Amino acid sequence: MRKQQSGAPILVINCGSSSLKYEVYDMPGRDSLARGSIERIGEKNGKITQVSINGKYGREESIPDHERAMELMVAALLDEHNGVVEGIEEIKGVGHRVVHGGENYAESVIIDDAVIAAIEKNIELAPLHNPVNLTGILGAQQRLPHVPQVAVFDTAFHQTLTPAAYLYGLPRELYDKYKIRRYGFHGTSHRYVASQAIKYLKRSSENTNVISCHLGNGASITAIRNGRSIDTSMGFTPLEGLMMGTRSGDIDPAIIFFLLERGYTAEQLNEMLNKQSGLLGLSGISNDLRDLEDAAERGDRNAMEALDVYAYRIRKFIGAYAANIVKVDILVFTGGIGQYGARMRERICNRLENLGIVMDYRKNLENGPREGIISMDYSPTAIVVEPTNEELQIAIDTYELISAPGARTA
Repeated sequence: MRKQQSGAPILVINCGSSSLKYEVYDMPGRDSLARGSIERIGEKNGKITQVSINGKYGREESIPDHERAMELMVAALLDEHNGVVEGIEEIKGVGHRVVHGGENYAESVIIDDAVIAAIEKNIELAPLHNPVNLTGILGAQQRLPHVPQVAVFDTAFHQTLTPAAYLYGLPRELYDKYKIRRYGFHGTSHRYVASQAIKYLKRSSENTNVISCHLGNGASITAIRNGRSIDTSMGFTPLEGLMMGTRSGDIDPAIIFFLLERGYTAEQLNEMLNKQSGLLGLSGISNDLRDLEDAAERGDRNAMEALDVYAYRIRKFIGAYAANIVKVDILVFTGGIGQYGARMRERICNRLENLGIVMDYRKNLENGPREGIISMDYSPTAIVVEPTNEELQIAIDTYELISAPGARTA
């Protein structure tokens, strides 16, 4: 007999250019009922895979567009054997990951015409992401016309930055005319792991300062004071900040002009900085930390240098944020590398002792990817491994918004 949900099912959608990922949570219990992925949208050999409390569901077919992807998602959720709802009307809310809210939104919001207009307006700031995020919203509105939809913006958490943190040293007219400033990304992840780490340590956000390290193929660091983001490493785009899997992170901007004068095109440089640099470019081997760790153990110099640069850049940001945040109560590691890369965490924390961040290297290795404290008992700053869950944070925001007194629910 098929298991049933007992609360309010919330559907979370993350719509990409050629993929659609989704998850259903039973709220307010926060139990995941189903997680699915639709891949190769626009190709002949598309596929959908779903794992739910009732089993696995899979199907392969041509998926010409996102409209068909939405149909497949609904069919999987309703499947009589492996689905999780009897009728699509059981879904009480839909939460959407939206990359860029610009300066319009500092928190998640129920979607209406004004929100859609703002997402469209900010397409110029996120031309690869906002259009497909909007496609997901419009498709969900068509399939679930009477269900409230919520936008959860990657940039929203960082709207608490002051001008000192978000302005660049460029002519003021570039901000006034084009809104060129630091926006920051990964906000949903930083907000989630910071709140979970504070809860894990039985502290209160009102008197706790956190430096959160989201380290994956994309990587960023955020300084959080009293629950509010005060600085973050990604900037106008996700290219700024840390060296990442394939992104360069911070470089001298004059390098761009140097290479342009030597025949590189703007398109080639864009491709190079975003997809051919970082760990991949510097090592010449891979953007996967595990491959580089293996190569470094074999004595590969390029791999060792790439790993050292990665850790060095992160330490620099931690030191800078520690100076501005004054007192660091918690240092959080999350993301694919932050959660699973114990040796990289060790490289990063080595030499941070003078800041009061003292790792217990034995705990670090024994803890592995689990939630846990990996600092010495006497360390003034607690170092915590905290798995991220952006989908759950989106579900939480969605449920809270649609459940609020006076919320518009249709």
